[in-house]
Amino acid sequence: MKTNSDAKKISVNSTVSLKGIVKAIFNDTIHIQVGGKIITIPTSHITP
Repeated sequence: MKTNSDAKKISVNSTVSLKGIVKAIFNDTIHIQVGGKIITIPTSHITP
């Protein structure tokens, strides 16, 4: 059986802007509703 050691890695560095409704704010995460989905974002990933 062949191992997957030859797997290619892709790295993307881009900025995404989404409009959504903030559902909950905790000490280290923010929960935002975008469409029918709720996305959890760590506050360390938020930049002013």
